[in-house]
Amino acid sequence: MRIRELNVNEEPPIDLLLLADPSRKLIEEYLNRGKCYIAENNKEITGVYVLLPTRPETVELVNIAVPENEQGKGIGKQLLMDAIQQSKVKGYKTIEVGTGNSSLGQLALYQKCGFRITSVDSDFFIRHYDEKIFENGIWCRDMIRLAQNLN
Repeated sequence: MRIRELNVNEEPPIDLLLLADPSRKLIEEYLNRGKCYIAENNKEITGVYVLLPTRPETVELVNIAVPENEQGKGIGKQLLMDAIQQSKVKGYKTIEVGTGNSSLGQLALYQKCGFRITSVDSDFFIRHYDEKIFENGIWCRDMIRLAQNLN
């Protein structure tokens, strides 16, 4: 598997990004301001993530997704570790990520990879999404924010 930055003339894998974020509008907004990276295996896209600079020396992982048929193979962890490494190389001091209160697997993965919970943005998904989101039988209402120092 190879992870690389999306080329300027390439279309981002919107369908894959929509797996992690159901808002096409929000995806298009952060794609315009951030950097998109894709994982490929034999020219097939097996994952994607987007890094978005937010404040001086801080970058946010705003989307990370793996096709459903490729999940459970460690690709998400490889993408996450690559995002951390890219952030370090680019001189960021902190990487942040936010995920839904119902995203149990993602919360576990982020913490296993060194992220710490920093805050909860209550009712984030109610304010920013038109339709209710359910995951793992839980109503996704709150954004759990996590961060990692890159020193």
